[in-house]
Amino acid sequence: MKIAVVRFPGSNCDQDCLRALTDGLGVKAEYVWHKETSIAGFDAVILPGGFSYGDYLRCGAIAGFSPVMQSVIKAANEGMPVFGVCNGFQILCEIGLLRGALIRNRSLLFLCQPVYLKLENNRTPFTRWSEEGAVLRMPIAHGEGAYYADDQTLKELEEGGQVVFRYVNETGQPTPEANPNGSRNNIAGICNPAGNVLGLMPHPDRSWDHRLGSEDGLQLFKSLVDTLLSVAA
Repeated sequence: MKIAVVRFPGSNCDQDCLRALTDGLGVKAEYVWHKETSIAGFDAVILPGGFSYGDYLRCGAIAGFSPVMQSVIKAANEGMPVFGVCNGFQILCEIGLLRGALIRNRSLLFLCQPVYLKLENNRTPFTRWSEEGAVLRMPIAHGEGAYYADDQTLKELEEGGQVVFRYVNETGQPTPEANPNGSRNNIAGICNPAGNVLGLMPHPDRSWDHRLGSEDGLQLFKSLVDTLLSVAA
């Protein structure tokens, strides 16, 4: 089992993702440079947070044209687990693997703070270790993290179980006050219909060890590894 962590010019959470896998779980993970044209030999892909290509044009827009992304898109469409964190979520929306878009925070400010998330769907490769309804604590760090989709898309996402994480307060209520950026329906993370592609704005890669203030993010990486091991068995 080997997991790819794609590195773009401007990635700044690639090391966090790699160490969550190697140090946190002892699994094999390697960086893949954006100019590579193949992800052959890997079993899953992580698109990390940061500011790929300096966020020029739009966050994640230019990264979608990186040579490696054609292989990522093909693999995702064939069922490979693909996980986009923060900027990675933005990239997944830009390339059409996930619906909707991430727009400027309601406050027009860059936000870096802990938030609470409620797990709405534990039937994905990234969430099977947690119970539905679990409240997790992770940090956000973004300026364009407000999830937006039109009414019909939102209806389809909600009815299809594609809303995986929602911003909530400490007791698990999706209140307006618990929504840090103005995301519609308090949405923090969604998946594709097949469930193998997940985008999440908060950072599990910054919450996988108690020294970081929370270990809740490790559950997502454990789920991914457990899924890959079960497939290989």
